[in-house]
Amino acid sequence: MAELNLDTLRHSCSHVMAEAVKELWPNVKLGIGPSIEDGFYYDFDKPADAQGKKDLFSPEDLTKIEAKMREIIARNEPFVQEQIPKAQAQELFKNAGENYKLELLNELTDGTISVYKTGDKFVDLCKGPHIDSTGQIKAFKLLSVAGAYWRGTETNPMLQRIYGTAFFTKQELDEHLKRIEEAVKRDHRKLGKELKYFDIYYEQAGTGLIFYHPKGAILRSIIEDYEKKEHAKRGYQLVVTPHIMKQDLWITSGHYDYYRENMFTMQVEDKEYVLKPMNCPGHMLIYKSQTRSYKDLPIRYFELGTVYRYEKSGVLHGLLRVRGFTQDDAHIFCLPEQLKYEIKGVLDFVFDTMKFFGFDDFSIELSTRPAKSIGSDADWEKAQAALEGVLKEKNLHYKINPGEGAFYGPKVDIKLKDALKREWQCATIQCDFTLPERFKLEYIGSDGKTYRPIMLHRVILGSIERFIGTLLEHYAGALPFWLSPVQVLILPVKDAFFAYAKEIKETLEKNNLRISIDLRSETLDKKIREAELQKIPYVIVIGEREFKASSISVRKRSVGDQGQIELFNFIQKLKEECQGHELALLKG
Repeated sequence: MAELNLDTLRHSCSHVMAEAVKELWPNVKLGIGPSIEDGFYYDFDKPADAQGKKDLFSPEDLTKIEAKMREIIARNEPFVQEQIPKAQAQELFKNAGENYKLELLNELTDGTISVYKTGDKFVDLCKGPHIDSTGQIKAFKLLSVAGAYWRGTETNPMLQRIYGTAFFTKQELDEHLKRIEEAVKRDHRKLGKELKYFDIYYEQAGTGLIFYHPKGAILRSIIEDYEKKEHAKRGYQLVVTPHIMKQDLWITSGHYDYYRENMFTMQVEDKEYVLKPMNCPGHMLIYKSQTRSYKDLPIRYFELGTVYRYEKSGVLHGLLRVRGFTQDDAHIFCLPEQLKYEIKGVLDFVFDTMKFFGFDDFSIELSTRPAKSIGSDADWEKAQAALEGVLKEKNLHYKINPGEGAFYGPKVDIKLKDALKREWQCATIQCDFTLPERFKLEYIGSDGKTYRPIMLHRVILGSIERFIGTLLEHYAGALPFWLSPVQVLILPVKDAFFAYAKEIKETLEKNNLRISIDLRSETLDKKIREAELQKIPYVIVIGEREFKASSISVRKRSVGDQGQIELFNFIQKLKEECQGHELALLKG
């Protein structure tokens, strides 16, 4: 009997979906159908219709496929594995017209091929494992359709990818579907537009480029001001490097050979320049600008550095995957005996920052040397031992990602978990013995001899863009009071109270609060509804009663009317609400 785990269940469900599609549309060609995190997918090539137009799967088609899948599940068809000679498998899939399966099959070197059969006709190329029979599938749902290039290559045919999910019980499935529904409500792309934080002008400016509106720029400014102050407190020196640099620099660093497909280049006076995809070469040039002593180390350079990477248009996604973004990037140059202390310092910085922004759950991954890399085995071993040693000393649970390190060194990735327990890439620490060698970085030791420093590459939040997207989805757009671009909205009921409303605004602003005032000729109810939709934490209503009493009436987001209060007491209440986040009390 096959082991009944979730991956096996989902992979088996993807096969049932493929069998259903083939029964409904026999001319459809099959791609691949793996299990993935939270579900499964299968890629299909659906032939064009009679007019030669690409025939796409519709939402109604997904309903038909689900119904057919239930029939197959009710038939309780066994999953039967067969090992057949490669030549026989080639003949089988050639006769079936399954050209994508045949392409995969032709690349296999094994003499014996594993195929799985269900029902009377369905055969798929697969190593397995699968569940024992289709009847073991109890709860599944097809979710969406998207385009996907065959094998992820733009020059290959565009297939249709149907996504679905499966669970052991209906209750688990229902809970998952509720999380998906909640995730749709929290989509930062939707929230960013509704709350007027940012926009992406695809047609006018190009894809993957972010334009921050005033409120979004204030939010970004709060984050960046926190970063600058915290880095200064922890001994980092602020630097700024150019956005374009000569090709030669990227050849020296290795990026030109190992990262070329992700770089934007341009010709300037017959020389090739690169829009920087990384900040590290610039920081190394600054280090190299003068003679360094062992007494100077560690040196910690910090930059809010905007970088540019060529990402294929198909993978761009709101703020999470863009072509131009800003990293809270730093590079630490240290002595061998300082290495562990510096790694610990970075980890402490990361956890303090997570707590500051309201995150208390995370996961950690250690990524080791990839096949395409530079540097000696000995240096890679020392770098990995340093990172892993600190994780163990701090009793941090982590998993290992074999071969997923940077091309110049192993790395530790720390991923935030949001309110829906989804993971978001955040901090990275990379230990690098190799680039200091390539750039011939040196320091003078206590014995007067020259030595190479060790270099740590690290980010705390990572991409500022991605972190803003994370914040919006974590808080569903309702940012904490201290982080909200507009903290208080003042609504005077009539023109007669405008002057008093402006006095209140000035008083609040003198206390470093971010205030807006709505003087439009709209009804009070409409203005309050709009303030709720804009997720503004507090609304002050000014009418005749408040004017005569020299007070204010307050409404709190998602709570409602808080009654009348003296302005001084309200200010004290707001300051208490910001406790621990006082540095974010900025005018913006």
